[in-house]
Amino acid sequence: MVAETTLKGKVALVTGASGGLGAHFAQVLAEAGAEVVLAARRLDMVQAGAAQIIDAGGLAHARALDVAKVEQIGPLFDEVAASIGPVSVLINNAGVGGEGRALELTPEAWDQAFNVNVRGVFFCAQAAARQMIAADLAASGGGRIVNIASIAAHTVLPGLSAYNASKAAVGMMTKALAREWARHHIAVNALCPGYVETDINSAWFATENGQKQVRGFPRRRLMEAADLDAALLMLAGPAAAAITGTLVTVDDGQSLP
Repeated sequence: MVAETTLKGKVALVTGASGGLGAHFAQVLAEAGAEVVLAARRLDMVQAGAAQIIDAGGLAHARALDVAKVEQIGPLFDEVAASIGPVSVLINNAGVGGEGRALELTPEAWDQAFNVNVRGVFFCAQAAARQMIAADLAASGGGRIVNIASIAAHTVLPGLSAYNASKAAVGMMTKALAREWARHHIAVNALCPGYVETDINSAWFATENGQKQVRGFPRRRLMEAADLDAALLMLAGPAAAAITGTLVTVDDGQSLP
């Protein structure tokens, strides 16, 4: 673990922080010294997560945000800047699964995957970058935007055509934003995790077919959320001063052919 003061004085906003990886990322950033804003649709859930961080001695706030409703994003970032401070670290974590084979996929399911996984990610990044530029964060080490993609950005996950397409879009979006905002010293990178057991997928991995999938991984196991900590802190902190437009895969070898 990086020293606790690594992100001291930074305001970090994590979307999709009501549980799973988002809640875990918020805790990791708080332990590294950041003042963390947990944002998600379920206000009660992020309030509980923020309370846990505060009880552990960290700084945290809870905010309601549905990234699929773009009209909520700008006002939320403005309110955070006014009440807490400009966002200097954004963890663009909110996402949906987009399950469904291509022949059965409905327009509604396709739109939901792209509204959350792509449209929401883009406009959160846009709002954060506007704050970072206005606050002249270049003078204090620059801003950090970490888009949570997936190995689906570069590896086909069967039966998840909409999800695969959306995460591939996040990968290219990351590179495009990194190129455009480089002169403002905003590092934009993507973290591409493999399968991590969370509340969303635990029921599947408890089935025989789920266990068969796990046995097909090179190390025959699922990852733990903590396996992502080092990469997250690298991309969110000072170590990313010369890292931008990069997709960092942490998957325990799951995407190896």
